[in-house]
Amino acid sequence: MQFKSIKKALFLSLFIFSGILYAQDPLGSETVTVVKPYTPSVKDASKIKESPNRNDSVSLQKKPVKYSIFSVPVASTFTPTKGRATAVEKVRPPKIYDNYATLGFGNYSNVLAEFYSSLELTRSSNFGIFLNHNSSQGGIDGVQLDDKFYDTELNLNYNTRNRDLSWIAEVGGEHQLFNWYGLPESSTLNDEQLDQIDPAQNYYSVYLGNEIELYDSFFESAKAKFRHSGDSYKTAENHFTAEGLFELNIADELITTELKTDIVNGRFEQDYVSGDSYDYTFMNFSLSPSLLILRDDLSVNLGVNFVYGMDLEMSDNNFYIYPAVKASYKLAGDMLTAYAGLEGGLDQNTYYDFYQANPYVSPTLQIQPTDNEYNGYIGGKGKLSNAISYNLRGSYQSQFNKALFKRNYDASVLEGENYTYGNSFQVVYDDVNTLSFYGELNVDVNRDFRLGINAQFFDYSTNDQVEAWNLPNMKASLNADYQITKKWYAGTNLFYVGERKDEFRSISLVASEPVVTLDSYFDANAHLGYRFNERLSAFVKGSNLLGNNYQKWMDYQVQGLQVLGGATYKFDF
Repeated sequence: MQFKSIKKALFLSLFIFSGILYAQDPLGSETVTVVKPYTPSVKDASKIKESPNRNDSVSLQKKPVKYSIFSVPVASTFTPTKGRATAVEKVRPPKIYDNYATLGFGNYSNVLAEFYSSLELTRSSNFGIFLNHNSSQGGIDGVQLDDKFYDTELNLNYNTRNRDLSWIAEVGGEHQLFNWYGLPESSTLNDEQLDQIDPAQNYYSVYLGNEIELYDSFFESAKAKFRHSGDSYKTAENHFTAEGLFELNIADELITTELKTDIVNGRFEQDYVSGDSYDYTFMNFSLSPSLLILRDDLSVNLGVNFVYGMDLEMSDNNFYIYPAVKASYKLAGDMLTAYAGLEGGLDQNTYYDFYQANPYVSPTLQIQPTDNEYNGYIGGKGKLSNAISYNLRGSYQSQFNKALFKRNYDASVLEGENYTYGNSFQVVYDDVNTLSFYGELNVDVNRDFRLGINAQFFDYSTNDQVEAWNLPNMKASLNADYQITKKWYAGTNLFYVGERKDEFRSISLVASEPVVTLDSYFDANAHLGYRFNERLSAFVKGSNLLGNNYQKWMDYQVQGLQVLGGATYKFDF
């Protein structure tokens, strides 16, 4: 048995060993001829049954599940109440009256009167009347000449509106009386000479205006105004302005074109240089195309201002090109918006504008336009909260022929005139560069309290003049309104003006021309009112509450502490 087992094992080993040797024998090269390639077809495949039969010996049967609710009655004392919508408290809108009249009296014989009426002609048209009067009989301490003043304006207007356009036309007139009461401190006039001076100067003007706005048209709006001005020294001036605005959307971009016309013609009866009359006529035409680009938080307005100016009296024509570029970008949403711009233009000065800014000018002025070469600015504005907003800006402006008010000593050659005693102002022109910084903060807590503060600092450089005459180095103001109760209300207006400089020249010492610095001044004004009902209210106004007899213009002191009380009555016809 053992021998047979060894023999079988030996035979099996030889068989395996021979198979290994045969597998390791290298193959010789042979040629294989394929008679027909294999092409499978569907019928060659064997189908597999989708549901194969199970041959399990154990098969589990699912038991049916039955559901039932075991309800038990529960006693409850809860009784739901019937639902009702919450009522919104209705606030009665304030009654708006179409007419009102105001009348007030104060010290220095001050009188304030206002009247406004709006008459409804049709459902879409109204006729309005506005009358404003402010006067004082004077009484400033230390003033040797009469210092009373009047300022009255009457305006009549008609406006109509429909779904296509709105149109307004107006006609009005103004009468103003001021006195050249600011004699120099070095004046040596005696009482007899003072009695011969009549310092009154009357200004009057009439105007006619028209404005139209179209809602669904590329012709956006147009307006025109004509004003005739004059004074008691036979000065006459005609001023006409007109402008039109065109807007066109192309490829989601807004293209705007503005056309302007400015024509002024006037005559002064005397010129202190020659003593003869002085005539002036200027015609300025401008074309200002611009492209507005809006991209998410970026807004860019690319434009240019073309101006053609004509001096007809001197036969001098000039063509100007000014930049008109503005841009803004929201850096932090409503909290911070950065903005910058570079703009310029030609401003036509007029006699009316000069005596509105300084009523003590002499009727012997030189009229020229001011060339605003450029005004570059950069700043940021935004909201610190829903109630607080701010604006900060820095700018640099270059101007040619900027008008400056200066004490008028040259008019003394016109003997016998009431404004030739060093008590009037002239206008001189110079090239002025101005660096300024501006800051503003507004607080609008609610409808009952509003506060606004702003300040601006200036630095000037001149070309021919020694100083930038009568331009302040700083201006600041604060305005606040407070609704104390439903019936009581109050407000205040504080403003500060920095130092200005003017020229002092002694009448006897013409060669002496020192520069005089006018002190800065602070003026506090406030008002308090009480509403008896929707129609009648009373008020008290205080001006220059600190009683500072400061000089707004050289040797022109203002009235001291002023208190004025009055009432306002609203009504309908």
